[in-house]
Amino acid sequence: MALKAVSICICANQSISHLGVTDLGCRRSGSVLNLRFERKWECCGASAQRKPQAPVLGLQDGSELTHITETRGFHKDLNSLPRPLTAMDLSSFPRDGVKVRVAYQGLSGAYSEAAALKAYPKCETVPCDHYEATFKAVELWLVDKAVLHIEHSVGGSIHRNYDLLLRHRLHIVGEVQLLVNHCLLGLPGVRKEELKRVLSHPQALEQCEITLNKLGVVRVSADDTATAAQIVASEGLRETGAVASARAAKIYGLDILAEKIQDDSDNISRFLILAREPIIPGTDRPHKTSIVFTLEEGPGVLFKALAVFALRDINLSKIESRPQRNRPLRVVDDSNQGSAKYFDYLFFIDFEASMAEPRAQYALGHLQEFARFIRVLGCYPMDTTL
Repeated sequence: MALKAVSICICANQSISHLGVTDLGCRRSGSVLNLRFERKWECCGASAQRKPQAPVLGLQDGSELTHITETRGFHKDLNSLPRPLTAMDLSSFPRDGVKVRVAYQGLSGAYSEAAALKAYPKCETVPCDHYEATFKAVELWLVDKAVLHIEHSVGGSIHRNYDLLLRHRLHIVGEVQLLVNHCLLGLPGVRKEELKRVLSHPQALEQCEITLNKLGVVRVSADDTATAAQIVASEGLRETGAVASARAAKIYGLDILAEKIQDDSDNISRFLILAREPIIPGTDRPHKTSIVFTLEEGPGVLFKALAVFALRDINLSKIESRPQRNRPLRVVDDSNQGSAKYFDYLFFIDFEASMAEPRAQYALGHLQEFARFIRVLGCYPMDTTL
C-alpha cells in the first residue's frame, strides 16, 4: 500500500507515529518538532529519441584506440539485446501487469543486472546508459524499480551516486550484496597468452591487477564490464580480451579464458533498490535505515549527533560525508584571525534499526536538536546472503 504525502507534527517526547516519514524539517517551536513531507515532481519536455553514440576506447595514457561504428555480430545476434535507456527516452513501454521492471546501469550481463535478478528473480531488466537515466526511468514510470551501485568492498563508495540520491526523490526499498567474480573473456579459440589488450571498467581492471600484470597486457577503459564484452564480440578483436562476468560470456558468445582473476577473493559489491514510494517497515526481520543530514555550528556537534544512536544501542553500519554542493564553504568567526572557511558537509548514515521501532524514532527526534536538515532516504530489510 503506497504511503501518501502528509504533514504531521509531534512532540519531542513522543514517538513518530507515521512510518513513511522522509524529511524532518529544521524548524522547532518549544518542545514541538515540525516534521514535513516534501515531494518534488519534475516535468521534462519530450524530445526526439537519440541514437546511442558509438563507444570510444581510451588507453590509460590518454590516447584513443578505436571507434566502434557498426555491429557486425559474433556468434550472437547482438542487435536483439535491449537498447539502453537514456535520460531523454520518455516513451512508455508495454506492461504485462505481472513482471516487475527494474532499471540498471550498463548492458545485458552487467553486475548491476545480476543484482536486480537476485532481488527479483522473475523481473524484467531494463538497461540504461548511465545512473541518471535509471533515476529518470523510475520517476517517469517507465520502470518500477532501479538498481544503484553504491559501494564496493575494494573500491569503496561511489560518491557520484550519493549525490544522485540527494538530488532525486526516490526511496531506498532494499539492498543487495553481490559476490563479484571477474573472468577473463576472449573470442572462441583464443588463448590468454595471445592477448595484447584487455578492456573493462577501470575499477574491474584495478581489482585484477596481479593477473593482468602477469599477462603483460595494455589495459583499456570501457564504460562497464558488459560493454567491454560486447565490444570484443561485436568487433571480433582476437588480440583483445575483456574482464567481465561469466554471464556476459554466455550472452556475447565469448570463451572464459580464466575465472576468479580478482586480487581479493572477498570481492563484494553493494547495491540499493530504489522506488517511487517507500515501503512500510516491519520488525519481523533485520532492517536498515539510511538518512542524510547537516549539522548546526558548534564544538562536538558531530559527536553529539552520533551519540543519539549509541545511547539507544543502535549500531551504525556506515557513515559517509560529502561537501554540500550549493554551499560548500562555511565561514567561522575567529577572535584572533577574523574568520576562517571550512567545508560544510552532508552526512550519510546507515543504522541497523527499523523505523517501526520506537528507539529509531526517538533517535531521529533527538538528532533534530543538532541538525539543520534531516532526510530519511529509506528503511528496508537487510540483505544477509551472498
